[in-house]
Amino acid sequence: MRPFVVLLQKEFIKLGRDSFLPKLIIILPILIMLFAPLLVTMDVRNVKVAVVDLDHSTTSHRIMSHISAAEDLILYRATAEFELAMRDLEDGNVDIIVQIPKRFERDMTLSTPQKISIMANAVNATKGSMGTQYIAQTIARALTEVSNEKSMERMPELITVQNRFNPTLNYSHFMIPALMIIIFILVCGFLPGLSIVEEKEMGTIEQINVSPVNRFHFTLSKLIPYWLIGIFALFISMLIVKFVYKLSPTGSVGTIYFGAFLFILTISGLSLTIANFSDTLQQLMFVLFFFIMIFIMMSGLLTPIDSMPKWAQIITYALPPRYFIDILRSVYLKGTTIAEQWENFVALGAFSVIFNILAAITYKKQA
Repeated sequence: MRPFVVLLQKEFIKLGRDSFLPKLIIILPILIMLFAPLLVTMDVRNVKVAVVDLDHSTTSHRIMSHISAAEDLILYRATAEFELAMRDLEDGNVDIIVQIPKRFERDMTLSTPQKISIMANAVNATKGSMGTQYIAQTIARALTEVSNEKSMERMPELITVQNRFNPTLNYSHFMIPALMIIIFILVCGFLPGLSIVEEKEMGTIEQINVSPVNRFHFTLSKLIPYWLIGIFALFISMLIVKFVYKLSPTGSVGTIYFGAFLFILTISGLSLTIANFSDTLQQLMFVLFFFIMIFIMMSGLLTPIDSMPKWAQIITYALPPRYFIDILRSVYLKGTTIAEQWENFVALGAFSVIFNILAAITYKKQA
């Protein structure tokens, strides 16, 4: 038992002398336990609704009043123009369109009246499905009130539902883009940083420091192999998705590759920046794991951003995966173009420039 005790003592002494790891070991679980239960939830909240009111009756106003009062629904717009509401749906400003047909109140007692149409953005199958249920229940309550007030003995089926962009509500279609991004994070996020820290631990980086190679060339030489690996990983992933899950991009494949390239630049630059401040593999792994947890929980990969607290939604604007997941899902399921997603591409481009410049600047080359 003596050798085991000595080795155990050595590990505790080594850990105690490290100025970084003990703090991280304490802070990381505290942060995760404090914030993860608030962020990782399948509950659907803040479902934005646009109402196309073609009836302009007391019943239609009653329906809108119930939607406004519902806890998990937000009445984003009430309009008489379906095209305006559809643009909001395509742009992601609303999640559901409720269309109340003309003469709806007058025809409620007919055997075959025009039905209220519910159109949901089903890119996020969970939010589309749950939001549709919330809306249907809310409208049903409003119609029941109207029916009771007018003493109607019989009420026909008055609601019809349509799911846009993901008609079958297949949850895998929502998750597949998120899994692609997780692959990029693991491959292009971990490996560049690991290569730097490994050289530090082996002492070979000292030979680079005394060579005439400048920091920018050294940084670029570390990044390019992992950029190529990331693009190859995307190619393999898209093949698997196409032939196994029968899901092909509705939009341009070139748009996906362009967005992927910007994201790979960003995540690899972040990895090298962190590696430049890390002296050991343990430090690097802990910091990268922390960022990966934040990316997965708060970037909309697994849970809708709109369901998070307001303060968390603001933080997500500083997370690069937020923009790439929107690009992937929009191109795959909606068929959007670069012009329609220009804000996300600009954000990713800015992140890629910032992180790669930081990676080059923070590498301290000593003569």
